[in-house]
Amino acid sequence: MNSSAHNMTRRRLLQTAAAGSFLGPALIQGAEAPGSGFAAASTSGSLRAGFAIDDVRVRLYSPQVTEPVKLVMLADTHLFRDDERGAPFREYSGRMAKAYNQTKHFRTLQPTQPEACFEETIQTAQKEHAAAALLVGDIVSFPSEAAIEWVQSRLAPLNVPWRYTAGNHDWHYEGLPGTSADLRKEWSEKRLLPLHQGANPLMSALDVGGVRVVMLDNSTYEILPEQLAFFKAQVATGKPLVLMVHIPLYAPGRPVGFGCGHPAWGAKVDKGFTIERRPPWRQEGHTAVTLEFHREVFAAPNLLGVFAGHTHKASLDVLHGIPQIVAGANATGAHLIIEVLYPPTV
Repeated sequence: MNSSAHNMTRRRLLQTAAAGSFLGPALIQGAEAPGSGFAAASTSGSLRAGFAIDDVRVRLYSPQVTEPVKLVMLADTHLFRDDERGAPFREYSGRMAKAYNQTKHFRTLQPTQPEACFEETIQTAQKEHAAAALLVGDIVSFPSEAAIEWVQSRLAPLNVPWRYTAGNHDWHYEGLPGTSADLRKEWSEKRLLPLHQGANPLMSALDVGGVRVVMLDNSTYEILPEQLAFFKAQVATGKPLVLMVHIPLYAPGRPVGFGCGHPAWGAKVDKGFTIERRPPWRQEGHTAVTLEFHREVFAAPNLLGVFAGHTHKASLDVLHGIPQIVAGANATGAHLIIEVLYPPTV
């Protein structure tokens, strides 16, 4: 996609998504070709044959897909349920416990709350006969046992496989001493392991109908060497891939806090550490591994798309023909229905 076509496509979609609630109707094309019906493949020999977006429904096209695959993705539910077991941590959970007690539904704008929105989205996965439900971080606002057990109880009867990767709030008690990496490890082991269902909390993959879904935890804004190696191994399979990360990846024109891999990321520009009561970002900026991961993602010929949350605002960026789509906050009911299809013939 040339830069002018990319910029025009991005402006058109962002205008429709200005409210940050959902992605409005949009045909995403590699070049303006009226009547083509789907986005043009932008890389010779690529497994990508374009994509289209209408409301919360995303269609990814690949000539290697022999049968349709449907996924439901959600992020940023921010459940705040707690009980007496959380009492010793109230000084660390108080701010986030009050953050999303009541929300406005992304469609109706009527008052609602995160638990109702989560249940509604799970029912959507059921009604859509999704091949998998993907929980992409910040499902809880802090690692409350009560909230995590509630999530499990709602997912247990679901006739749809589900997978989870953590967001920065899932493991974060604000003000609790420790580095982000250490706190993620500690609270993943103490509280979040049931949501991982035996999978590696840092990285996992799920094959669904010929499509490989890669779940990767970048909730500290950084990528570890073993995660980079894991992603390269998934690319080497040659299978059509979709990548799920909580924090979006850097895209030109986006602010530093938007995405993982921004060249200017670091302690000097970290504006959120005080209110979130956490250590500031790395003084020296991103590791070489994180920056290499960003390059590898947007060079992968078999990657159909990147999906993320974190910002609470629906958005689209296209880098080297690969769409990155951010879902609105599930605390308002927002979600994505992702269909992977064989390209249209007309």
